[in-house]
Amino acid sequence: MILAFLSDFGLKDPYVGIVKAVVLGINSALRIVDISHQVAPQDVMGGSFVLGSAFREFPPGTVFLAVVDPGVGSQRIGLLAVTERYTFLAPDNGLLSMVFRYSKKVTCFSIENSRYFRHPVSDTFHGRDVFAPVAAHLSLGVEPHSFGPPCPDPVRLAWPEPVIRDQHIKGEVIHVDGFGSLILNIPADLIQHREPIRKQFKANIKGMELSLLSTYSDVAKGNLLALIGSSGFLEIAVNQGSATKVLDAGVGEPVVIR
Repeated sequence: MILAFLSDFGLKDPYVGIVKAVVLGINSALRIVDISHQVAPQDVMGGSFVLGSAFREFPPGTVFLAVVDPGVGSQRIGLLAVTERYTFLAPDNGLLSMVFRYSKKVTCFSIENSRYFRHPVSDTFHGRDVFAPVAAHLSLGVEPHSFGPPCPDPVRLAWPEPVIRDQHIKGEVIHVDGFGSLILNIPADLIQHREPIRKQFKANIKGMELSLLSTYSDVAKGNLLALIGSSGFLEIAVNQGSATKVLDAGVGEPVVIR
């Protein structure tokens, strides 16, 4: 079985390795795949986007361990979510919002059964003491309902939806990737179903008008462009450069597609 792991722990400190050690100490047969540990600290929406961009590429049966947890030790609950193909473990703070968005059916449970925790439980490291051992026991066949009661109303982030009009689409930047590309909240299908006139689309950001092209190399090195990225959303990028630096723009920056 695969355990896919996402966090904001970074790689400087031992936290990622410690979580993996706890998991493998319970089920040494697990294969652990790192999605990312470079989510910006406490950036729940950023973590939700990264997880939402990645999870559908994994084989059925994968267990996802996602820890971006600014509320660790507070009254927020731990969440176990079961979809048609996968199981997710995360704090109930909206981190699974894009999973919910792309899943037809989700059943959620509150993680409360301390029998499956590592003891003593730290107030500041539930990734190690709660989520990691629960993930390992889940991979060994413990049924989801064994970890706690149903949670019928998990937290969902207020996701910014694009505003669609006949002649334009208003959106905004929702993520900046490691290359400095600006990912928009405009799904590719809003453009692709207008394919015959796709080349007429222009992206307007910070007073600049950019053509909607196909690949980064459609412009010269250092130039800006708009394109449909691999995440399935429109993005603003620079060929071999950083759009966030060139435009001095980040999450929340408005963009209009005409």
